[in-house]
Amino acid sequence: MSTATARYAGNLRTEATHVASGNTILTDAPVDNHGRGEAFSPTDLVAASLGSCMMTIMGIVAERHALDLTGVRWEVTKHMVAEPRRIGQIDVTFRLPATLTEKEQTILENAARTCPVALSLNPEIRQEVRFLYE
Repeated sequence: MSTATARYAGNLRTEATHVASGNTILTDAPVDNHGRGEAFSPTDLVAASLGSCMMTIMGIVAERHALDLTGVRWEVTKHMVAEPRRIGQIDVTFRLPATLTEKEQTILENAARTCPVALSLNPEIRQEVRFLYE
């Protein structure tokens, strides 16, 4: 069974549907590459996927250790390079509770860095990950 189906909507836009749930994602080419920038670009989704995957794996580990990470926030920043046009770096900054012990912090940070997306990205894509405990 397919993971997703997709269609080209014209005007540099696509619509992908998650087969199991029916949820859809729209993409638009970025402004700096002939698009309108009115939705995630495909490379924006890669960056967002990295942060979401890291958080999901931290969430799984947190449940195992009876830690509540509800409300944890993160930001991702994608840096493109020109030749060839591709993602050169993704920065991810997590804002986690200051109440986590040093051991819990280490467990969560290790979990994040070993998420499937992080391990699947081309090694030429630099991943800068910061964990702020606030």
